[in-house]
Amino acid sequence: MTHHFLGPILVLSGQKYQPTAAWGFYFETFASRFTRLRFFRWWSDRELVDAQRVKLHTEDQRPAEKTAAAPPAEDTMTPSVLPVVRHLPILLLFLGPVVPERLYPATEDLVNRNADFGVRLYQTVSSRTDDNVLLSPFVLSAGLMALLSGTGGSTLNQLLQGLTLAGLDPEVLPDQFRTLRDLVPQRAMNLQQGMAIFPAEGLSMSLSYQDLVQSKFGGKFQSLLYTSVPEALDAINTWAQEQTGTHIQQMLSTLDPQTQLLVVSAASYQARFSPNFNQTFTQNERFYVNKYRVVMVPMMFRAGKFFLAYDRSLKAGVLQLPMADGAAMLAVLPDEVTDITSVEEEVTSEKIQAWIQKLKKTKLEVQLPCFMLERSYSLKNILQTLDITQVFQDDADISKMGAAKGVKLSEVYHKSVISVDESSSDPSGAGGESTVFSTPPPRLTFNRPFIFIIYQEGTGSLLLMGRVTNPAEK
Repeated sequence: MTHHFLGPILVLSGQKYQPTAAWGFYFETFASRFTRLRFFRWWSDRELVDAQRVKLHTEDQRPAEKTAAAPPAEDTMTPSVLPVVRHLPILLLFLGPVVPERLYPATEDLVNRNADFGVRLYQTVSSRTDDNVLLSPFVLSAGLMALLSGTGGSTLNQLLQGLTLAGLDPEVLPDQFRTLRDLVPQRAMNLQQGMAIFPAEGLSMSLSYQDLVQSKFGGKFQSLLYTSVPEALDAINTWAQEQTGTHIQQMLSTLDPQTQLLVVSAASYQARFSPNFNQTFTQNERFYVNKYRVVMVPMMFRAGKFFLAYDRSLKAGVLQLPMADGAAMLAVLPDEVTDITSVEEEVTSEKIQAWIQKLKKTKLEVQLPCFMLERSYSLKNILQTLDITQVFQDDADISKMGAAKGVKLSEVYHKSVISVDESSSDPSGAGGESTVFSTPPPRLTFNRPFIFIIYQEGTGSLLLMGRVTNPAEK
């Protein structure tokens, strides 16, 4: 049986399935609903047993003589109703919809601005290559905002504009980012990341700025002797290993001995879907890299109810895959006749939010390739394309770091790793179950280049964004 995803219509054995309107942004997953219903059932059963025990105890204490029972008062509750009413506020809390955390307006604004910058950076990077792409906008923003906090004058203004932070008070940005950073529990999210400021030894740097980098942005500040290239490389690579749990072994392989200042960021993420894909159903399938190249890759499979949307203007389907750690992936699959670059050119943070709002629960069979990406970038030229130029020039003003005039940013390095497979958060290692439907539902197969976006559901923070052109390559 052949299944295809063609435009807005999923085709199965000649039958057409039309995705319908949105449910909105505040949706809940099966896991969260099941947990709350299980709690409801446990609590009700417990209270019912307690009530029955009280009833039996009361009957045991009654005199032996039989007397006519008095009719119950109008407000008397039966044991089966009593537990529900007594604990109605608690039950309503657990049975109510799961909604994202309520953010302070300033924090929500910062989330949106970071997403704007992350998408613009992704577009610039992806437009320069046909290969796989992977960026971690959250940790990148942390490093560049830490840099911004050490600048002044026109350098500061240009960074504010380039990072889509124009109009914000740079003096309060560190505290605002600290608030946001506390809402993204990185270690608990299978996300290991870090940023660092590495100035050259001999440069006078303010102790207050060093403390700001560490306390507000969660970064490292360390002076390096760049004229001793092997030692400087070892220090940076060791730092990257520590930040990513050794998933990144080598951050850099070369360095300019004339380096004055570096901003470095690294991230590693292990996707753990909830429910996860069962490895039993994984099998090698064709992946169409382009019209002329086909590769065989492990293709995961799961049947169930998924959240799906379709963007008619871009001719692309959007599948939402919840993670076990509070994050979620949006997998964006252009139609077979649609060039992925045309979709990338139109993606914005507002567009991503619109996709989330249009998601509709749908019965599907999903096939997604396993892949592992490891991508590194020197972002100086990319950032200059985004009109961030002066900080790299001789007239850069980084006086708030405590540095003398003439000191400039040499380079911005970024490296990310992501692994997407059937990995489960279940300690037993049990695989996810596929639902068996009486009639096979439509099948959505990611067998050609697609975009993926990973964000934290609680805050909406954009964590990773990438493109899978060839899942057989890193």
